[in-house]
Amino acid sequence: MAEVIDRLDDWGKPAWIAVMVLGFVVFWPVGLAILAYLIWSGRMGCGRNGDLARWQSRMAERWERKRERWGMHGRVYPSSGNRAFDEYREETLRRLEEEQREFRSFLDRLRMAKDKAEFDQFMTEQRNRPRDTGPREPGPGQH
Repeated sequence: MAEVIDRLDDWGKPAWIAVMVLGFVVFWPVGLAILAYLIWSGRMGCGRNGDLARWQSRMAERWERKRERWGMHGRVYPSSGNRAFDEYREETLRRLEEEQREFRSFLDRLRMAKDKAEFDQFMTEQRNRPRDTGPREPGPGQH
């Protein structure tokens, strides 16, 4: 089942929509279950904060799966015939992958800081909001 999900993720939203429509055609509860899964898993998310980052992360994961499927485990590249160049390429790719990990970590910390700031602002507004104290007095004409 995971292989089917990975394959549909590789093909993107159009594939998921086609499977969902097919599910509705075959037996409507199946289509409804697929729709619920798509919403719950965030595969059809749009317009919410962080969607771009989630999309980029999913694209990076898809690329890694494709690399594994194509047999590109770890950086297996054919030799250029020049050992100095091959070593330079390996070192450069290793450095870029390290920078990518550091950048992802930076983005995660940045998102966490933003979330914390928004939460702190919410809590401050909640504390400063006037509270109702005691029962209200009925107004004129109310009993």
